[in-house]
Amino acid sequence: MQKKLLSLIVLSMLSGQAMATSIEDKIDMLQDEIDQLKAKAAYAEKNEGGMKGFANNTTIGGYGELHYNNFKGDVPAGEKRAKDEIDFHRFVLFFGHRFNDWISFKSELELEHSNTENGGAVELEQAYLDFNFSEKLNAKAGIFLMPLGFINETHEPPTFYGVERNFVETRIIPSTWWEAGASLYGEVAPGWKYQAGVTSSLAAEHFEKFSTKGVREARRNVSEAPAEDFGVHGRLDYSGLPGLTVGASLFTGNTGQDNDALNGADARLTLWDVHARYQADKFDLRALYAQGHLSDAAKINDAFGHEAANRFYGWYMEAAYHVWKNGEQDFAPFVRYEKWDTQADIPNNIARNEASENDVWTVGANYWPHPQVVLKADYQKFDKPDGDKGDKRFNLGLGYMF
Repeated sequence: MQKKLLSLIVLSMLSGQAMATSIEDKIDMLQDEIDQLKAKAAYAEKNEGGMKGFANNTTIGGYGELHYNNFKGDVPAGEKRAKDEIDFHRFVLFFGHRFNDWISFKSELELEHSNTENGGAVELEQAYLDFNFSEKLNAKAGIFLMPLGFINETHEPPTFYGVERNFVETRIIPSTWWEAGASLYGEVAPGWKYQAGVTSSLAAEHFEKFSTKGVREARRNVSEAPAEDFGVHGRLDYSGLPGLTVGASLFTGNTGQDNDALNGADARLTLWDVHARYQADKFDLRALYAQGHLSDAAKINDAFGHEAANRFYGWYMEAAYHVWKNGEQDFAPFVRYEKWDTQADIPNNIARNEASENDVWTVGANYWPHPQVVLKADYQKFDKPDGDKGDKRFNLGLGYMF
């Protein structure tokens, strides 16, 4: 009897210990599952927050424009007039990201002429870090647009009149012109804004077609571009009166880039402009004068067979009147007169190219069905034939930005 009782006690103790072990195992298993669920929830919350943060701090935008050019009138003797063209001239994407409340990144990637053949190209126009310290002092570093004139920094189709960008700000100021470097900017006093910095420079070796395009062909893509010489730039604008902006900008830098063919010539380029814009009620008036000076132009021509000039200049005046506005819609006719000369003063080792000097009247209208969408039409009359494109041109265009 005692043996049976002892056996029952032992069995009961073993059974209880096994049950306790089983419960502890189950508790441990449940705790593991809870820990895994918590980890998954934390991971999901972290990633969801990261995605929300990325979406809230990242900006995507862009602009584009489609042109139709109808060429008419006379062409130089021996030239055959160019055929009419339709061209999706530019497709640009903007990407920006704000890392915190004072550091951001901005970039623009452009596809020209819908492909990379027949003059088309994929170009990185901007890619820079922007450091916002205060209203008076900020900085940017990377690839950015040079702060000259009106068009070079602000060239989205809804922001300017006419299908094509004006000639002065493409042949004298070589828009769109970007360099790599660093720049300071801000508002030094109420109404007074400035920019100043150091960047890469142009290369005199590439002053091809100087007589018709100025220094435009010397723009590099910051792709293993020569960096023996650098340039400095500055800009000052005043906008302290309602509707008025007046200012001036400057770039100067050697372009020789230590090229052996120039035998140490600096080939310093100095390019400056003064500009003014007045917007009041329905009127929009704009004027700009730009001039460039190039040292060692004769040596550049001897070395590379170019037609570089000692001095070149251009100016234009433009007036628009917003005759009709209805909600987001806007319609504004405009007229512009511009004159330029890429060989205003030439060295004695080249002959003057008659195509270097011209002036043109442009009359047309912009219609904005939405502030970020524009339809354009204009007619241009040149004093001399614009190459094989004739001395008259009718243009249609559409553009957008977002």
